[in-house]
Amino acid sequence: MTIQYSYGRQRGSGTFFGVLLALVLGAVALGVFVHHARSGVAGKLAALITGRPLTIVSAPDVVEKVQQLNRLETVVYSLDTVVEGSESNPILPDALAGDKLLMIVHGQTIAGIDMSKLNPDSVQITEGAQGRTIRLTLPPSQVFTTSLDEQKSRVYARDTGLFVEADPTLETQVRQKAQSQLQQAALSDGILDAATKNAKATVTAMLQGLGFEHVDIR
Repeated sequence: MTIQYSYGRQRGSGTFFGVLLALVLGAVALGVFVHHARSGVAGKLAALITGRPLTIVSAPDVVEKVQQLNRLETVVYSLDTVVEGSESNPILPDALAGDKLLMIVHGQTIAGIDMSKLNPDSVQITEGAQGRTIRLTLPPSQVFTTSLDEQKSRVYARDTGLFVEADPTLETQVRQKAQSQLQQAALSDGILDAATKNAKATVTAMLQGLGFEHVDIR
């Protein structure tokens, strides 16, 4: 009896399974590379492969990017108003010793969020089947500056008593009073809430541009 062995067929099967194993291992390696490649040349290559940016994956990375926004000014509140200032004598009537000033002022209050104060613990990143999700809690909004426009602010009227000269410090006091009233008006009209809302929109757009599919800003 003669027994024949088909060595050629066995070698062919071995080659097929070898190629298949190599493809599987290559796919796994590619998946691991894309998952972990987030910066530098590897990150750029992974972005080309997946068609989306993969440069930001950790909370420290996000904190660094957001903190670069520094003092993010998101609201400018402008106001025109008339402010009064006066000085009186405790003994003589204003017609003799009083000093009254009316000033038309134009000013603005700028509010926003100081992103340099972002707490690293305020950033949480998760990855799932639906993509990457980031939850970020912003620092509180604040008023940055309140200032008067000197070119649009002027003394409208001034009434000085017969026995006194105009007090040179009264106009300065009225300007300070105008700044305080302007800032209070801005706060009463909800400038801080508007600043937070606008900052959320800005940071959301930035994080989406960095490749996060789901962004939750608080």
